[in-house]
Amino acid sequence: MPQLIKHIDAIARQKHRDVLFVVFGPRGWGDIVSEYDYEADVRRREIIAWLDNHQIPWLPCGGYASTSGLTAYDGRIYLDVPYDESDEIYSLLRDYLESPDGSSRYEDVLFCYLPFEKAMENVHHDEPGFWERWAKDF
Repeated sequence: MPQLIKHIDAIARQKHRDVLFVVFGPRGWGDIVSEYDYEADVRRREIIAWLDNHQIPWLPCGGYASTSGLTAYDGRIYLDVPYDESDEIYSLLRDYLESPDGSSRYEDVLFCYLPFEKAMENVHHDEPGFWERWAKDF
């Protein structure tokens, strides 16, 4: 079933705050491995089940929007939890996804943060018709 998946920077602008998201799958120097099948990723399913069991809202999301090309959905998810060290839910989430030294607890899972200021660099993407004009000229 087709669905509209928002870019992570668009979500940050909609929420008007910093946002958290999780990227799954093998990575090497920032490259996405094309053979990765997020639907078959057991760790991704386990993490989503953990989020659901802890009633932590999440949604599929795209990466940081770029006008230099198109990419397929790669399984990443937005976590609807504010980035706030004093927040109990954030701390629970961080402790589940990261080791005490801040490294990823799980291989091939990246717990990420996008500052609102960075997301605002793409605020022009929110102008009515922007993506339609972009697609026409692509």
